[in-house]
Amino acid sequence: MRKFKTIDDLDVSGKRVLVRCDLNAPMKDGRITDNTRLVRAAPTMKELIDKDATVIVISHMGRPQGTFVESMSLRPVAEELSKVLDRPVTFIEDCVGAKVEFALSCMPKGNVALLENLRFHPGEEMNAAGFAGGLAAFGDIYVGDAFSCAHRSHASIETIARLLPSVAGRLMQSEVSALAKALGNPQRPVAALVGGSKISTKLGVLENLTGKMNLLFLGGGMANTFLHAKGFNVGKSLCERDMADAARAIMESAEDKGCEIMLPKDAVTAPELIAGAECETTPVEDVAGDAMILDVGPATVGELSMRLSRFKTVVWNGPLGAFETPPFDAGTNARAVARMTANDGLNSIAGGGDTLAALANAGASGSMSYVSTAGGAFLQWLEGKELPGVAVLYE
Repeated sequence: MRKFKTIDDLDVSGKRVLVRCDLNAPMKDGRITDNTRLVRAAPTMKELIDKDATVIVISHMGRPQGTFVESMSLRPVAEELSKVLDRPVTFIEDCVGAKVEFALSCMPKGNVALLENLRFHPGEEMNAAGFAGGLAAFGDIYVGDAFSCAHRSHASIETIARLLPSVAGRLMQSEVSALAKALGNPQRPVAALVGGSKISTKLGVLENLTGKMNLLFLGGGMANTFLHAKGFNVGKSLCERDMADAARAIMESAEDKGCEIMLPKDAVTAPELIAGAECETTPVEDVAGDAMILDVGPATVGELSMRLSRFKTVVWNGPLGAFETPPFDAGTNARAVARMTANDGLNSIAGGGDTLAALANAGASGSMSYVSTAGGAFLQWLEGKELPGVAVLYE
């Protein structure tokens, strides 16, 4: 079995350590509005500082297409990171070149350095060896701690890790460990809750999960496509009618592999998706032609909760309804899963951008066994793909 290298495997004392984080935090008017990613990245930095390393943080922000865009500068991130770490963070206005080296040499001992947005240089997304070499010149050791970017073959994710002694940071380590427990060798029985709007964007995920799960529950807009494929009328609901054959193929594959697919048995419907809309709950076989399915119904939630009480592991990706618009947020209410996690030892793993927002909306983010900050990387892991930024950290 391959060994995943971590901070424990190297002596960092007195060394310059380049730490690749994902500090791509949301901003408004030049201020960070949600510092979750900074808080999640902080333990690795603090541990390295405590071990007498000089910490040089590298990250990206947005998609500037290889050119300087002032609104995507990491300067505001440096200010917020200083608060999170409770120590000075020196912001350096570029990420490669002699000026960066000079600024690093002048940095007071004990400070953390944050280099400017990597994606201001086209070499980052091109995975250019020269750009990776320019970054590597500043450090003695590389720490990969950006699992949410690990599906990208970028210079600061993959190539640099081949140029320096390289290990995983604590966030990367915890993400890989949690997902391995959920998909690699999980405690069984194991279930997956998959929602979101479309099956076309998650075909690989669904195909992979049918070979690993005992139960696969589908909600959100994608469930409408499966209901349509089974001959149910879904009215004006979001539905990929051209994906009906693909949905039927997934259901057949699941049956062959011994994975049960569970679809909603009732739904909350309304004529349109607006806050406070007049809605009704109806069995899925009775959805009106002018209605939209906007949430799973209470009978579905009750049955799902009862069934999950017998499970040991649950993986959750994607909301089960239009949770952003009350009253269609009730189905994506994770309190039952949170309660089973706390009281019954359920191993619950959740991830994906919309999933994080839905769990936060339900007040259940802190009650899961593990909540991944990753979006695309989490989905690719669920597809069973090897991530370049993870693979390079194995011996």
